[in-house]
Amino acid sequence: MAKVVACLNLKGGVGKTAIAVNFAAYCGRSGQKTLLVDLDPQTNATFSCISVDEWEEHASKNGTVADLFGARTHTSAEGKQRDLSTIIRKNVWEGMDLIPSNVELFTIDLELAGATARETKLRKALAPVMGDYDMIVCDCPPNLTIPTQNALAVCTHYVVPISPDFLSALGVGLLLGQVNKFCDDMTVSPTLAGMILSRIGRPALHRSRTANSLRQQFGPDVFDAEIHERVAVSEAVEKNLSIYAFDGNGSAAQEFAAMSQELIGRIS
Repeated sequence: MAKVVACLNLKGGVGKTAIAVNFAAYCGRSGQKTLLVDLDPQTNATFSCISVDEWEEHASKNGTVADLFGARTHTSAEGKQRDLSTIIRKNVWEGMDLIPSNVELFTIDLELAGATARETKLRKALAPVMGDYDMIVCDCPPNLTIPTQNALAVCTHYVVPISPDFLSALGVGLLLGQVNKFCDDMTVSPTLAGMILSRIGRPALHRSRTANSLRQQFGPDVFDAEIHERVAVSEAVEKNLSIYAFDGNGSAAQEFAAMSQELIGRIS
C-alpha cells in the first residue's frame, strides 16, 4: 500500500505547495510511482504541473478533485460522480500522476454541511488505487477545513513547512493541537514526519533566532534540510516544470533533493 503524505499548515506563504510538488516530483524521478493530489482551491500545485489551458480542458472533460467530494454532481443530469480513473491525469511528470484541484473547493464545507462521513470521502475515493502507487502526496489548503480533514483521515504521515518568522512559529503549536484533536475524534493516527524550515530569506538576526527557537522547542522533529527563497522555484512553476527539470544541479534543486531524501528516510 502507498505511503500517503499530507503537506499542511494553517498559514499561507510558507512554501507548502513547492515542497509538496517537488517532493512528489523527486519520488517519481526516483522510480516510485507517485500521485500528487491538489486539495487547495487556489490550484497552485495543479498550475505548477500543467498550464491553465490544459487544466481547463481536463476539468471540463475529465473532472477534478472536486468531483471526488461530490461538489459537481449537480452539473450532471444523472447526478453521477465522475470516475477516479478519468480524473487522474497520467504522467504529468516522470513517474508522477496528478489529481488537479478546482476553485469549487472554496465552498465545499457549505455543500457538505449535512453530508455523512464527509471527512472520509477522499479515503473512500482513493481506495481503488492505493495499491497502484508507492507514494501519494496531498497538498492541503492553509486551513483545517474539509479538504485538509480528508487528507488527515487518509494520510500515513504529515509534514509541516514553517517559514522562520514570528507568526509562522507562533502557529505551530496551535496547528499540532488542532491536528491531534481531529485525529483523536476520527480515531486515525497519522505520524508527524517533521517540520521543514522553508522560504528562508536573506540572513537576518530575527530569522536566526526564530529558527533556533523552533529547533530547541521541537528538537528532532525539525528537518536538517532547509529550503531557501530562490527565484528558480517561481521560474520553474511558470514553465510547469519541477525544480529538478528546471534547475538541474543548481542550489534550489539540491535543497529540494536533500529535503526529499530526508522525508523519505523519516517515513520509511
